[in-house]
Amino acid sequence: MKPEEGKVRVGVIGVGYLGRFHAQKYAAMQDVRLAGVADIDFARAEAVAAECGTVPFADYRELLEQTDAVSIVVPTIHHHQTALACLERGVDILLEKPMTTTLAEADEVIALAEEKQLILQVGHLERFNPAVLAVQPLLKNPLFIEAHRLSVFKNRGTDVDVILDLMIHDIDIILSMVNSPIQGIHTVGAPVVTQLTDIANARVIFENGCTANITVSRISLENVRKMRIFQPGRYLAVDFSKKEVTAVRLKSGSEGGIPLPDISRHAFQEQDVLELELREFVANVQKRRSPTVSGLEGRRALELALAVISQIKENQGKFAHLLGTEGNFGFLQEP
Repeated sequence: MKPEEGKVRVGVIGVGYLGRFHAQKYAAMQDVRLAGVADIDFARAEAVAAECGTVPFADYRELLEQTDAVSIVVPTIHHHQTALACLERGVDILLEKPMTTTLAEADEVIALAEEKQLILQVGHLERFNPAVLAVQPLLKNPLFIEAHRLSVFKNRGTDVDVILDLMIHDIDIILSMVNSPIQGIHTVGAPVVTQLTDIANARVIFENGCTANITVSRISLENVRKMRIFQPGRYLAVDFSKKEVTAVRLKSGSEGGIPLPDISRHAFQEQDVLELELREFVANVQKRRSPTVSGLEGRRALELALAVISQIKENQGKFAHLLGTEGNFGFLQEP
């Protein structure tokens, strides 16, 4: 399909909380025509379409006839089926994270995209955070990485556990930083508010000697998104929320026998990270280039996330008597 009037025709499948933002960003882009939005809740599709000046669809397959590319922002359990349908119709896709629920599903989506020579971009949003982009040139053989991603509780997103909801962001970033196979993982996690794991920790050991310690929670009293990276002669601290990078290295010489630190702090202007991600997707569609987060990279993050989930479930099975029913707080249940 050729873009109309020199513009890429883009659609959004699923216009819930996040999908609505996709539609808004596309509608504001000069080189994009928002061809339509689709949602099984047609009233929702109508409302977002009216807001963004486009056409609503109840069946996303009808939308595909009008588009060159789509964002797929439906619940994860529908990613596989929806992605295959789009690719079969020759439509490039941005598939929200996690890309699928199983590796077999991910492999099928990747294979079809390759067969059809179509763009498959996975929506790992944090890769476009200015702080993440800025720290990449400073990396040199990381030895230890510590990540904390804590969030206040929201009813949204509780159809998956905290690993697929939050930890997968840090998994993807760390895998992009450490070019080494994984030797092993050690995990712990528990359901506290929902029936799924709400708080978790994973220690990931790489074959090259690097270790990453990742802690996530969606039941925190505050939002925290930070990462610390230790490597020979340098310490890097990344604050994803503030979009800041602090770099510390040792100067030559000392004072009273104590090495002198050279500290530099870099803050970045507030940028719309989602807009950056979507603009890259549109450019990838126009120029037929590989995405920053390809299907293969999305699969790598999913593979490790699923391994973490599997080990946590195994450990939880050993201590099921401790979990009981008390962990599901009554305020989340219908009266």
